Amino acid sequence: MAKDSSLKAVGWARSLPLDSGVKEARDWTRAHLATLDWAQRAPEVVDAVLLTVSELVTNAHVHAHSAAQLILTWDEECLHVTVHDSSPQLPEQRAPDADAPGGRGLVLIEALSHEWHAYPCPRGKNVTACFQPSAPADTEVTGAG
Repeated sequence: MAKDSSLKAVGWARSLPLDSGVKEARDWTRAHLATLDWAQRAPEVVDAVLLTVSELVTNAHVHAHSAAQLILTWDEECLHVTVHDSSPQLPEQRAPDADAPGGRGLVLIEALSHEWHAYPCPRGKNVTACFQPSAPADTEVTGAG
């Protein structure tokens, strides 16, 4: 049987003003990931998504001095985590000073996500990271004894 080529996607969006905290963004994201049942089958991906949300929302608030528009889109292959802010300046990965408390956000996102992109758009920029959960195992592998 041929695979259905029509795209099926689900998405959620949330505005996070400057006075909101990243905990609010993480809690909101965690609740939506629960609807995808990732907590049971891909807890390491959930952790990676939540850390990425924290980094991207913090960057929007601290560096862009902007509200953050957080958008999650699941297209059955990838969870796209997008944060829009009002700054047109694209983020640049930098080598952090070993003693600096910050400067590692994009390094973390690079390590945690399957891919990420930043691109300008009207009234600011979007930064998007893609996460793909591991396929569930069809059979349990046991060691020979």
